[in-house]
Amino acid sequence: MKVLYTGSFDPITVGHMDIINRISRNFDEIVVTVFNNIDKKYWFDIEERCEMVRQATEHLNNVSVDYTEGLVVDYCERNNINLIVRGLRAVSDYEYELAISSINKHLNKDLETIFLVASAEYSFLSSSMVKDVAEHGGAFEDLVPEYAAQEIHKKLGRN
Repeated sequence: MKVLYTGSFDPITVGHMDIINRISRNFDEIVVTVFNNIDKKYWFDIEERCEMVRQATEHLNNVSVDYTEGLVVDYCERNNINLIVRGLRAVSDYEYELAISSINKHLNKDLETIFLVASAEYSFLSSSMVKDVAEHGGAFEDLVPEYAAQEIHKKLGRN
């Protein structure tokens, strides 16, 4: 079965990778798709974010990386995907994700969303938090895959 795992991945974190690794063991094909959220201001453009995800997932032979604009339901319809996997860190994530999955179901009755609870060691982690730590000179390298850490250092002029 083919599933979709979406995010803005600005940058991809080890929490994202935990979810991707876990679903890669349980599904035949995972499409990790980078979307733009109009409410977010990005450090990296969509191609840079895709490359970070590609580098981080290159060890997984059943994972592909893509990007798109527009609605998730439209992407799923174009790519014959009927299942979305979303990670949950906290109750606040659930409330947001429930609303998104409900509108997706309203737009496409055949589209299902399943939620995977974040592993405890990553339940605090977000891309925004990584950027905040990095911007203020804190140690963030263990919070993101190696390639993403290199790209953050470049972005901050700390080659």
